[in-house]
Amino acid sequence: MSWRAGLRLVAMAIWLVGCVTAYYLVAILPGRNPVPPVFLAGIAFIAGVEIEVRGTPPRRAMLLANHVSWMDIPVLAATARSAFVAHDGLQGHPILKRLCEMNRTVFIARSRRHTVADQVAQLREALEVNHVLTLFPEGTTGTGDCLLPVKSSLLSAIDPPPEDHDGPVPIVPVLLAYEDAPDVAWGDQPGPENFIAILSRREPVRVTVHFLPPLAGEELAGRKAMAAAITAHLSDGLNAAGLSKTPALA
Repeated sequence: MSWRAGLRLVAMAIWLVGCVTAYYLVAILPGRNPVPPVFLAGIAFIAGVEIEVRGTPPRRAMLLANHVSWMDIPVLAATARSAFVAHDGLQGHPILKRLCEMNRTVFIARSRRHTVADQVAQLREALEVNHVLTLFPEGTTGTGDCLLPVKSSLLSAIDPPPEDHDGPVPIVPVLLAYEDAPDVAWGDQPGPENFIAILSRREPVRVTVHFLPPLAGEELAGRKAMAAAITAHLSDGLNAAGLSKTPALA
């Protein structure tokens, strides 16, 4: 481990302790606890992530983003104050599970279609509190220079889009375009190894977050239509950013 990674780990540990303390101090207040997105934004800063935003981060939306790295989480929390939809396998890690719960993560059972009704109810409840949720419809991380197949089955819980007191929640495509995508992406690299590699970098990790227009009209006509629309919008965005295009459905 490099000295740079060591210093950043110490800084993250101190930041974690401070934010957990703050979290419980303000936990009695109504509504969403403001500390978790601030904590995640701080993690991005400590890790050396430089963020540029294109478009307007929505205050109320279901975000569908490409998935490149663990950094996607703090980046979207920093820019959109987003909570996240995650697979229920993360619940097997007690510390990670607790941190996810503090940010009101919605855990879904991706392999069991009969739980879709429960997932819809979870999403609606979470949106009432969080206002912004992010789902990664590729279902896993890629190399960052192409789009993996968008799994329409993962969109079952937002078909049709969930509603809150203001009506249907906008479905917003989000493109995460990393400047050195293949170098920082998780890919086949083990998670801890990638984490330390990022913290060891001398150069900053530069990422541009593109908030694209919400899906509309026929793009919302079922999960397959949504998957096709997300594939088209994110693939076009990757091309515009000078990255590869791999449109696919699954």
